[in-house]
Amino acid sequence: MGTHVIKMPDIGEGIAEVELSQWHVKVGDLVVEDQVLADVMTDKAMVDIPSPVHGKVIALGGQPGEVMAVGSVLISIEVEGAGNLKESAAPAPVKEAPAAPKVEAVVESKPAPAAPRPAAVCQGPMVAREADERPLASPAVRKHALDLGIQLRLVRGSGPAGRVLHEDLESYLAQGQSNASAPVAAAYAQRTDEEQIQVIGMRRKIAQRMQDATQRAAHFSYVEEIDVTAIEELRAHLNEKHGASRGKLTLLPFLVRALVVALRDFPQMNARYDDEAQVITRLGAVHVGVATQSDVGLMVPVVRHAEARSLWDSATEISRLANAARNGKASRDELSGSTITLTSLGALGGIVSTPVLNLPEVAIVGVNKIVERPMVVKGQVVIRKMMNLSSSFDHRVVDGMDAALFIQAIRGLIEQPATLFVE
Repeated sequence: MGTHVIKMPDIGEGIAEVELSQWHVKVGDLVVEDQVLADVMTDKAMVDIPSPVHGKVIALGGQPGEVMAVGSVLISIEVEGAGNLKESAAPAPVKEAPAAPKVEAVVESKPAPAAPRPAAVCQGPMVAREADERPLASPAVRKHALDLGIQLRLVRGSGPAGRVLHEDLESYLAQGQSNASAPVAAAYAQRTDEEQIQVIGMRRKIAQRMQDATQRAAHFSYVEEIDVTAIEELRAHLNEKHGASRGKLTLLPFLVRALVVALRDFPQMNARYDDEAQVITRLGAVHVGVATQSDVGLMVPVVRHAEARSLWDSATEISRLANAARNGKASRDELSGSTITLTSLGALGGIVSTPVLNLPEVAIVGVNKIVERPMVVKGQVVIRKMMNLSSSFDHRVVDGMDAALFIQAIRGLIEQPATLFVE
């Protein structure tokens, strides 16, 4: 028998250290080639680290939340063969190789279908664990179990090293063993339990970025009410006429187009501010970040060169990027490089919000929900579809009057949608 030592790989982009976010294995587990061993967090994305060998885990090189240098020992695996000590770095995610870890935005992953499972993995819907034993599962699965009222420690995992998957929760429910069948009176029982959640991985990065943004930028917000009746009628017409062949349009591609047109007169909004070098960089290209909620937190995939895209092109790209972010398939390049951000809570958008800037950008435009309200139009009370834009700006770079004029320019384009396409 020999020992195969896997070192922290070079993620690229000059990154010297990464945060160990989550282990998917523990000491004693049997692992197979290409099985995900751990998730590490860079400044931009989550990266899966796979195993290059079959074997048994004999040592882990760190704890979740620990910052590890590139080249440090990540994990040691006992393998069959000569007794010499073998060392390797896990394949870098930036290389095109079968064993390369994928750059991902969430921590859930599965082994290659053809790879055999370790003998230690048990099958079946239910398993008894100790009360303090923490089963292996991704944050998405843990949240799903919580929503279903299932104690995760009672569910047998069918994933690598006994990891609990979404399918295992469904199997558990099918067996009628969910806590949902508990007496109704249990809902009124007193609770004294507590749970401590370590802020690591993606949640830590989000917390750091939000804290940096609020501490470094001089935020101010501006809210403008917009009549979206006409553009909603246009959207419905286009979807009825072209939806089957080109795809359905939401309001977002219209807003992206409005941003592109308005920025021609307000280039100071499409900029990045390097506050250390005291340099403002205005960009001709409009790379629109579209804030997207995922199981592990808020991500901002980027619609590149929005100025060169049609409505349907923007719609297709927004949909593709949003799905990639939610499913953990968005690359680091797709999650970086934005010049201005568009954020929306959809139907939950509320009346007003105060978006936090996506540094080093200087402007973010927030979309609130559409509501029908009585409005006075030419002396008559009529029902109109109304929506607020709640936007924030960096007052170190953007003056209040310019911000107001910028949002009012967007308002004019949305309320008279033909002007979006007049050159």
